[in-house]
Amino acid sequence: MEIAFYLSGLVAVLATLGVITNPNPVHALLYLIVSLISVALVFFALGAPFAGALEVIVYAGAIMVLFVFVVMMLNLGREGVAQERLWLRPRVWLGPAVLSAVLLVTLIATLWSGDNGRMIAGETLTAKAVGTLLFGPWLLVVELAAMLLLAALVTASHVGRLPGPATPSGSRDTETRKEIS
Repeated sequence: MEIAFYLSGLVAVLATLGVITNPNPVHALLYLIVSLISVALVFFALGAPFAGALEVIVYAGAIMVLFVFVVMMLNLGREGVAQERLWLRPRVWLGPAVLSAVLLVTLIATLWSGDNGRMIAGETLTAKAVGTLLFGPWLLVVELAAMLLLAALVTASHVGRLPGPATPSGSRDTETRKEIS
C-alpha cells in the first residue's frame, strides 16, 4: 500500500501543477479532476475509505456538474464548436491521460497483489466514526461552518441580483439611451 500512497501522491502533485500552470480553464479542469481522484486514492491507501469516497463524490462529481452548468450558461454557439475541436487535439488530453493511467495501474496492481485489506498505519476510519467525531466534541464548529456557508449563499444570491455596474459616459449604452430619449 505504500507504493500506492507514494504514486498517488506524486500524481496529485503533478496534476495540481498542471492546474496551476495551465492557462486554459478546460485543460486545468481535466488536471483538477485527476488531482482529486489521486487524493481519493491517497485516502484509500491511508485506510480512510469514507473520506476517499467523499472526495470522489463531492469534489470530483460536483466540479464536473458545475463545469457542465457553466458551459451551458455560456452558450458558445459556433465559436464554441471550433474551440472544442482545438481542445480535442492529443496534445491537450495526453497529460491528464498519462496521469490517469498511472493511477489506474497503481490501483490495479494494489488490488491484484491482494493488499486491499492493508493500509499504511492506524485504524480504518468509518462513516460512523466521522459522524461521532463531528457531532460530538466538534458540534459547535460544524454548526458555525454551516452558518458561514449559509451566509455565503445568501450573499452570493444577493450580489447576483444586483444590477450591473454603471457604464462609462462615452459608451454605446449611454449613446443608445440618449437616442431613445
